[in-house]
Amino acid sequence: MPLMTDAAAVWTNAQSTRASLEAAIEEVVARVTADLDGQPADFAIVFVSAAFASEFSRVLPLLREKIDVPLAIGCGSNGVVGRDADGTTHELEEGAAVSLTVAHLPGVRAGAFQLDASKLPDLDGPPNNWIDFIGLDPADSPQIMLLVDPFAPNIVDLLRGFDYAYPGMPKIGGIASGIRPGEQNAGLFFCDADGAKMVKGGAVGLALSGEVELTTIVAQGCRPIGPIFRVAEGQRNVILQVEPCDDSYREESETTSPLEALQALLETLPEEDRALAKYELFIGLVRDEFKLSLGSGDFLIRNLMGVDPRSGAVAIADRIRPGQRIQFHLRDARASAEDLEALLERDRGGNAPIGALMFACLGRGQGLYSEPDFDTKLFHEYCPDVPVGGCFCNGEIGPVGGSTFLHGYTSVFGLCRLKSES
Repeated sequence: MPLMTDAAAVWTNAQSTRASLEAAIEEVVARVTADLDGQPADFAIVFVSAAFASEFSRVLPLLREKIDVPLAIGCGSNGVVGRDADGTTHELEEGAAVSLTVAHLPGVRAGAFQLDASKLPDLDGPPNNWIDFIGLDPADSPQIMLLVDPFAPNIVDLLRGFDYAYPGMPKIGGIASGIRPGEQNAGLFFCDADGAKMVKGGAVGLALSGEVELTTIVAQGCRPIGPIFRVAEGQRNVILQVEPCDDSYREESETTSPLEALQALLETLPEEDRALAKYELFIGLVRDEFKLSLGSGDFLIRNLMGVDPRSGAVAIADRIRPGQRIQFHLRDARASAEDLEALLERDRGGNAPIGALMFACLGRGQGLYSEPDFDTKLFHEYCPDVPVGGCFCNGEIGPVGGSTFLHGYTSVFGLCRLKSES
């Protein structure tokens, strides 16, 4: 299996399914060390399946015994993504597994950080408060990977704070999912010059800067149905009235309740889509109000939370504002595949990625596609031989329309490219 290198640069991943945590870490370290070929590791990212939840505290000590790495982050997960000994990427959704990504990237600066999510700065204060809290210099243009404990408070505010402090910079990651029943230890792993530790109730992250470019793919797995509407009236997360953006949709351009608009739309759909809408109906919010031609990646997909049959109002899992454009969406395996493929096609061109990270929803994988490794197989059709490490999450972090959001039912890819290649 060819290793992704550029001159002295190396990005590699190894996955093990050994039943012993010590044996699994020994295997992945041996394989990545062979790929490094004597060059030092700048950082490590480790994902450990929930089968080892009782041993999460041993992960970093075992890792540091076997490889000298200055920075490391990672988390527990109910599913682990990585390459086996033959170089094939697998999305292992159950059973024992460890995935280890390491990189040696000359010209790239790496920094690790940990955060207490219960002590967030005020979003109404100056951005310098957030910069001091996170500890990254905006002048370095940090490109950020973030792992968050599912019990951390204020996760949405945390993501808003990252955008406030570092606007325009990519942020990817996910919410750890490797939790055993009755426990509150999701397993956040953190190591820097001050030592290694477990982090509870907060977040850990890795920032890259310098001769590196982190591009993102956020595949939300939905397809639009019907026309685009404009919110005519709404309060907080409740849509009260909508109007068609295209006057040809109705004889007269008039406002109506979103429920009435949905009922009229459902009558035009094929029977298969009407059946799907009973369980897999979502709302897409247009992120760029100045963009006229909309496609995959231009909508922020949000859950439809409830309907008031008397008023026809619809509640969604996000705030809305009058004037915002929306469109109903459906989710199924076909839509998820087409969405990811369209985004991979859009990303094609230019210098090839040297490595990638994947953060996928627990609702994807075999439960969605009825076959294993679907997303990673599709990814490798466009990026063959690119090492991928990652995990399945309780929520995925990635940008849509220039802002960072917490998603569901999504696969987020972060593709690492070296600027020197362009």
